[in-house]
Amino acid sequence: MVKFAVRTPCPPFDRLRANGPGRLLVSLPTVPPAMTGRPELVIGRRITETRMPAEAKVKELKLDLSHPPTPVGNYVPGVIVGKLLFMSGHGPRRPDGTYFTGKVGKDLNMAQAYQAARQVGISMLSSMKPLLGDLDRVNRAVKVLGMVNAVPDFGDHPKVINGFSDLMVSVFGESGRHARSAVGMGSLPMNIPVEVEAIFELK
Repeated sequence: MVKFAVRTPCPPFDRLRANGPGRLLVSLPTVPPAMTGRPELVIGRRITETRMPAEAKVKELKLDLSHPPTPVGNYVPGVIVGKLLFMSGHGPRRPDGTYFTGKVGKDLNMAQAYQAARQVGISMLSSMKPLLGDLDRVNRAVKVLGMVNAVPDFGDHPKVINGFSDLMVSVFGESGRHARSAVGMGSLPMNIPVEVEAIFELK
């Protein structure tokens, strides 16, 4: 029986060896996080993220969640089915009850539209808190639909909805990342620039 080892210069393979007729074994070392493209992933195992509790993050960001919006129609802010929380469409409502208004690309520029989308996130969190009692019940954000009231030739809808998505990541860490659609609308209720609905998984 012949045993041999050959060094290979191509990562991530550390060594290649034969161990008996027709049997080829490959040994993989621990791959540095930078090689995976995702800091929490390595070959053969997953590193569990340690994140700040969502409630603590809300306080750190000084988010005012004390004024949840009142539904403007015959619906409820959110519905829990099993371990999923389905949140109704929310608009950019400020704590004083006023809304961002206007059409993106005409009345609002990109920076203003981004802030409007972020305010939608704050408004949605303020509705989620009384439903859940504690935002730390959220396991992860699952799916987001972002709607942008924009002029016909506007094409940066994803950049606008990043205002919402970035806030979810700020509050929930990597668990705030979600599947998403960002679409344009000819109009939205009350002439608001952004509306978002979302699905969350609960612990």
